[in-house]
Amino acid sequence: MCTMAFLVFACKPTSTAPAAPEPVSNAPMTKLDKTSQVGIKGNWQITNVSYPGSNYIKVNSFNLADSKCFIGSTWKFISNNNKGNMTLNSPDCSAFTSEITWYVNKEGQFVLKILDEGLKSKKVKTGFVLGVRNQTETSFELIDKINVGSKPTDVVYQFQKVN
Repeated sequence: MCTMAFLVFACKPTSTAPAAPEPVSNAPMTKLDKTSQVGIKGNWQITNVSYPGSNYIKVNSFNLADSKCFIGSTWKFISNNNKGNMTLNSPDCSAFTSEITWYVNKEGQFVLKILDEGLKSKKVKTGFVLGVRNQTETSFELIDKINVGSKPTDVVYQFQKVN
């Protein structure tokens, strides 16, 4: 009887997928910032990627490509269902397109999942947590925190609204 109980508990899944929006990495599960999300709704282009004080480093952004490959990339954010897509289209880099899910929480964190083809967001267990800064009707910045030689550095993605 004890052996049977042990086998039942040993085979039980360790976690279940949470309801959307889903936490990614260490993103706290809190209420959404609907105002920020509605402000981000629409079509955008990354016009610049910078690393204040560290312009000589090479950064692999979102585990996809060199950060400079994101300059000129296009992003579509749909705020009512937290979905969208992104396309890397730099002539110097490999082309890439993917569906995404995203949300902005009350702490000002932008939580992003890049979805593999055919996978639903609840199957994707990893993603990215960035800060949102300088949001206006026509622009905003996403800030990724990285360590360069054990020194914290910001990677700043500047977005511009596209009609």
